[in-house]
Amino acid sequence: MRRRNVQTLLTGTASDSHTWNLVYLQLFLEELGHQVRNLGPCVTDEQLTAACAAERPDLVVISSVNGHGYRDGLNAVRALRAAGPHPPVVIGGKLGVAGQADPERRRRLLDAGCAAVFDDGDTAALRSWLDEAFDRRAAA
Repeated sequence: MRRRNVQTLLTGTASDSHTWNLVYLQLFLEELGHQVRNLGPCVTDEQLTAACAAERPDLVVISSVNGHGYRDGLNAVRALRAAGPHPPVVIGGKLGVAGQADPERRRRLLDAGCAAVFDDGDTAALRSWLDEAFDRRAAA
């Protein structure tokens, strides 16, 4: 199902200068009907919280491929939560330097306020989560 009018803020993490993952995700989300604002790489917590306050997106997607996504993502979601009301935040990519999923880190990200945590390259899981989350919202 194609969603319309889902305002999505896409961002890299503070220490991640990669852009190809963000371009790919932007195209992927737009294909699903999202209106995407791509903040780009090396986005600080302050820049992200300011963009969320100004734009009030329906969803924040954080992506990292440099292996420091867990640490940077944890800081970012905590900053968003401390700043006040915010949309669901999901994170995915290479979240650790070992390159493998870590259940404890996943739990900490979820406890900090992430709505979902995705393994590197698992766009099928992201698509499934989006379908469920936004179909449920549309039905409410």
